Amino acid sequence: MARAGLILLTVLVAFLAIWSLQEKLMATGAEDLVRPEFQVQKSMNGQGNLHSSQCPNACTTRCSKTQYRKPCMFYCQKCCKKCLCVPPGYYGNKQVCPCYNNWKTKRGGPKCP
Repeated sequence: MARAGLILLTVLVAFLAIWSLQEKLMATGAEDLVRPEFQVQKSMNGQGNLHSSQCPNACTTRCSKTQYRKPCMFYCQKCCKKCLCVPPGYYGNKQVCPCYNNWKTKRGGPKCP
């Protein structure tokens, strides 16, 4: 009987923890959900504020849900090292990084994933 009470108490504590986390996430803005090291502050030249050493981690996140991981990582890191910026999320949001967004291929397509 004591074991059942302990299990019930554990489930209740886990439920309360999840509920409070959900409330916190709902109360924050979308920009608060992006990891701080990937948030971008625009500078005078349109480049981001990442250091080139942060590019592999930022690109790992950016390319984590694509089936074309190798080319995504290659071009993302190339763009990151030039622009010092990687848009948040797995896809889109390129308007956050103008340099990353505006770099085009010879054919006029987007260079950066």
